[in-house]
Amino acid sequence: MADVMKLNVITPDKQFYTGDVTMVEMTTTEGNIGVYPNHIPLTAVVAPGVLTIHEEGEKKEASLISGFVTILPESVTVMAEVAEWPDEIDFKRAEEAKVRAERRLASNEAGLDTLRAEMALKRALVRLGLKH
Repeated sequence: MADVMKLNVITPDKQFYTGDVTMVEMTTTEGNIGVYPNHIPLTAVVAPGVLTIHEEGEKKEASLISGFVTILPESVTVMAEVAEWPDEIDFKRAEEAKVRAERRLASNEAGLDTLRAEMALKRALVRLGLKH
């Protein structure tokens, strides 16, 4: 049996995931990270990206939009604004959000909140990236 650690992913409205994992991967504001059991303690800001959960012999993916992660040698806790399994994502809505954000960014209109539009595009692309 491989080394395992406890993973907890919590959103404001539910316990999204809890279980023993062999590795977890996610995107932070500093870049992509992969965490194995016995990792050094670390706290990071989560950025929009795919959360990849490695269990014994199985891999699960979910969208992870933003939040914080606390890493200890025996556990990882993610406090997420939004976390979604692929079957929970409305892909039609995500495609519409992508088109809206791209249109806003291309318009170059005065007073455009570019950062907000870029983040909306990133969230939509993360969700659409989980479409199989």
